Amino acid sequence: MIALPVVSENPVQRKPDWLRVKLPVGKEYAQVRSLVDTHKLHTICESGNCPNMGECWGAGTATFMILGNICTRSCSFCAVATGRPLAVDLDEPNRVANSVKLMQVKHCVITSVDRDDLKDGGSIIWAETLQAIRRESPETTLETLIPDFRGIWDNLYRVLEERPEVMSHNVETVRRLTKQVRIQAKYDRSLEALKRISEFGLRTKTGIMLGLGETEDDVLEAMDDLVANGVHILTLGQYLQPTRNHHPVIDWIHPDQFAKYKEIGLAKGLRYVESGPLVRSSYHAEKHLFDF
Repeated sequence: MIALPVVSENPVQRKPDWLRVKLPVGKEYAQVRSLVDTHKLHTICESGNCPNMGECWGAGTATFMILGNICTRSCSFCAVATGRPLAVDLDEPNRVANSVKLMQVKHCVITSVDRDDLKDGGSIIWAETLQAIRRESPETTLETLIPDFRGIWDNLYRVLEERPEVMSHNVETVRRLTKQVRIQAKYDRSLEALKRISEFGLRTKTGIMLGLGETEDDVLEAMDDLVANGVHILTLGQYLQPTRNHHPVIDWIHPDQFAKYKEIGLAKGLRYVESGPLVRSSYHAEKHLFDF
């Protein structure tokens, strides 16, 4: 096998050229920006500092984050604020659905913070949001990027029963790094969630960030775990450090390595692999509606 280049991080080194993105501009972006502000919506595009926000919002699409913008977990990679969340907004499902209708969204991605403070893990609001979108915008297809609900599977099934077109839960990193990257999460619990989603008969999707210190063998092991648990779709992207207080970038992964991982993943049995430095969970999400 021919080793492909991995560029080690230097504290004073600039990001590689392949990580440069255009600033969000344009009429369509401004319109989406206005709608999000007017309806007081939380989007992971903003809270997660997504590098594709300009491209996606410029195309008139967005990923909505429900259940507030304060998470009960403190993952070392994530830019979302950690703390005590506010009370659940019971009208949020209707506001999200109304915005989806106004924006004429064709494929809507919904995600949320972890709400370990709630007995239902937020799953009731999850279900009501999907129901409201289907009621207001029945032609819109849905993708849900859900938490692990602490392994309380009745809460997972409450969302599964709404049968979104794509059901996603991110493992985020490889097994070896899970304890330091996802402090309150468990790798095997995430695999169990994905297995249950797949066995329910839904398109099953997950995502992994690269550049956190994983080896190629770690990534290939993770791919094997995902295939064994019924995952259909995998996204691979470069980790970008939100602030100096977050997990450092250990490696800049070259685009050629991302292309190599895509080929390997497909050969291992994954149905779709979105792999590139700027890929994020909801990037090109509309392409993941293939028959299976």
